[in-house]
Amino acid sequence: MSTTSSDPMKQEKIIIYQLLPRLFGNTNEKCVPNGSLEENGVGKFNDITDRALREIARLGCTHVWYTGVIEHATQTDYSAYGIAIDNRYVVKGKAGSPYAIKDYYDIDPDLAVNIPERMAEFEALVERTHRNKLKVLIDFVPNHVARQYHSDTKPSGIEDLGANDNPAHAFDPHNNFYYLPQQPFSPHFYIGEGSERYNEYPAKATGNDCFSASPGENDWYETVKLNYGVDYLNCMRRNFEPIPDTWIKMRDILLFWAGKNIDGFRCDMAEMVPVEFWGWAIPQIKQHYPHLIFIAEVYNPCEYRNYLNIGHFDYLYDKVGLYDLLRNIVSGHASTLQISHCWQSLEGINTRMVNFLENHDEQRVASTQNAGDPFKAYPSLIISAMMNRNPFLLYFGQELGEKATDAEGFSGQDGRTTIFDYWSVPSVRSWYNQGRCNDEKLTPDQKRLRTLYQQALTLCNKEAALREGEFFDLMYVNFDNERFDAKHNYAFLRKFKNEMLLIAANFNPWATEVSICIPQHAFDCWKIVPGTYDCEEMLGGEKQPKTLSPDHLFDTVIPAYGAAIWKCKIKTAPVRSKKTDTTHT
Repeated sequence: MSTTSSDPMKQEKIIIYQLLPRLFGNTNEKCVPNGSLEENGVGKFNDITDRALREIARLGCTHVWYTGVIEHATQTDYSAYGIAIDNRYVVKGKAGSPYAIKDYYDIDPDLAVNIPERMAEFEALVERTHRNKLKVLIDFVPNHVARQYHSDTKPSGIEDLGANDNPAHAFDPHNNFYYLPQQPFSPHFYIGEGSERYNEYPAKATGNDCFSASPGENDWYETVKLNYGVDYLNCMRRNFEPIPDTWIKMRDILLFWAGKNIDGFRCDMAEMVPVEFWGWAIPQIKQHYPHLIFIAEVYNPCEYRNYLNIGHFDYLYDKVGLYDLLRNIVSGHASTLQISHCWQSLEGINTRMVNFLENHDEQRVASTQNAGDPFKAYPSLIISAMMNRNPFLLYFGQELGEKATDAEGFSGQDGRTTIFDYWSVPSVRSWYNQGRCNDEKLTPDQKRLRTLYQQALTLCNKEAALREGEFFDLMYVNFDNERFDAKHNYAFLRKFKNEMLLIAANFNPWATEVSICIPQHAFDCWKIVPGTYDCEEMLGGEKQPKTLSPDHLFDTVIPAYGAAIWKCKIKTAPVRSKKTDTTHT
């Protein structure tokens, strides 16, 4: 059971739509593995049209996370535009990773129709997104940069990362990078010969905390780690006084992008950067841009509260908790009873976790490596999006059941949508339909799934109980209920003022008739007056009177791989005011 109180400042439940502009607008149906930009094409900012944005908003989304906006290393030659060529042996994929930043102050030229005007095209996208009542998130990549980092667009007075480093020192708090003195970069894979060979001397530490001159293919070899004043090879000693140069440079980068009228940052691998930096930087950014939200990619639950309380993040990823558990439930390796422990472990910070079923790092729900069938995960959607007031993240194509069956090139057939290759996403391409952004080319299953997602996600902000309400877990009084499948069903309440929702999800492949116990404690906590109320099932539209009482089980049918959401207008007992006690003893 939980009784989190409403936050009067939170009037919107954040629903984030993550998309890669490089892939979103690409309509090429005949992409070839390892194909170049010329062969496979690439999506542009301009492909994210008013029509596309209106449909994303109609889906129930409030924010769009544009992934891969900032210029990163690529195998595409843009030297004609004054952009240095990257050595292909230290670039993953023809397009390159969006997380190997090459110039923190520039836009990925892939995404512009008129490359010299790429920043203006991004600014127009931001304005267009806002015009369609959506907010803008972009990535901030703080832990590492491309091996050949160089900013050719940095503002006047800004010095490049590493410009004043002393590479003779393995660690120096004034350096921006970590070095391996007197050791050439010599990885355990081919890096060319002659004039094509990639040369780096001395070698720099690799982005995944690999302090070796010889990283392997499974390391983040395309990146070098930034130095925030932590001496990793000397007992993790912290050197934060005076403020390290990297801190100042990265704060200034955040201020630069905040000035582009965006609404927030998703901070890549935030836990690989000392929490002290975030605690220093984020308040400074919010002093100038108080509306900005900061989302941290953090995977260590032991650090969650540090990054919220000390680091001043607004939200954190909930990957190792709810995401992993729901995936295991869908695959039959876990029970819905475990969900209660999952949220209890986050007591006090539940509303600050970002829930999701997919993102660019994870395998698609519909892939053979995951559920194989997107409808199996529909109850996961209901739970993940409706359990609390916290944000929910949707990955483009998820609402269409994208299967990610292609072997695109650098990204093999791994159940993920590539972030490294020039490609198009089949389900998204069908929905995009040459800019029409409709269901004309969708299969019946794709249409049905998108309708289910739209119905669920729009409810999240339409219903005050979901948007702002309190949460009450019903599993503790139903785990031994013979008329409730506690291993495959999950039930909970949401309430705001006189509106209450009873939500029950079913992971069984068959419809389930259940009778749910609502305990006395729920009636006491929320001052609910027991009685018979007119109720409506929000997904199917059924209306009927329902008895709400601790002495009466709540009956409902939950569809196969489905959910039931019953809305009741309840009466609550008045709260008695305490009289002032004037007696003396």
